[in-house]
Amino acid sequence: MNILVANDDGIHRRGIRELAQALARIEDANIYVFAPDRERTAAGHGITMRDSLYLQDWTLDDYPGAKLAYSCSGTPADCVKIGISLMSQRGVDIDLVCSGINHGANMGTDVFYSGTVAAAMEGRLMGVPGIAFSLCAHDGEHFEAFHDIVPEIVRKSYGKIPETSILNVNVPNLPSEDIKGILVTDVGVRRFEEEYRLVQQIERGDYYEYLSLEKYYGDQGLATDIGASQQGYVTISPISIKRTYRQELVDVRSWNIRWK
Repeated sequence: MNILVANDDGIHRRGIRELAQALARIEDANIYVFAPDRERTAAGHGITMRDSLYLQDWTLDDYPGAKLAYSCSGTPADCVKIGISLMSQRGVDIDLVCSGINHGANMGTDVFYSGTVAAAMEGRLMGVPGIAFSLCAHDGEHFEAFHDIVPEIVRKSYGKIPETSILNVNVPNLPSEDIKGILVTDVGVRRFEEEYRLVQQIERGDYYEYLSLEKYYGDQGLATDIGASQQGYVTISPISIKRTYRQELVDVRSWNIRWK
């Protein structure tokens, strides 16, 4: 199994190294790392259209078990696009894209902004299944659970992920012994208190600082990623690349919108 590993926190972060090590525990797994050369948090699904992309070799001492590792000057989606393309040119077909481990949860509305989720989605858009992994704390330390969770999810899901979906996995920042289990959930509601604050007034424009604080939500129940995570469960949420739904198509057609 040839696995491409990407993230949005940057190639230097602990999370992606932990993910590569966890994947290396899978028998016959070949690991190829392509990650941004700097932090690209909340980059969404942006890609580089007209600028050049630059790759740089990284020492495999940082990625035990990996076949190679590159940093890329582009976005998380760029990393996956160029990684799959470059490996194909070298005669290696990527079988799975694994993104993360993100430093911070990717739940609820996060999935629209997340570069971690976008990297897995880019794999799916290129015909390769994808799984996004996140640790639910920006400064979390409990990566140890991933060394069992990642191989378990990859082995059980390989060859079964629907052709229009990826898996989005969130792991509580808890010691392994305190994790209650794994639940398959819907995506919950996660919004933020957002503010643009004037920092400096200048002659031809103003500088503003963007502030974002997560709102607190009460228990959302075990049916959602947020609620289950709050109660100590690992969550797996299938996310579709399809943005239209049959019933909505029927509803909008019933409005009888006409040209002239």
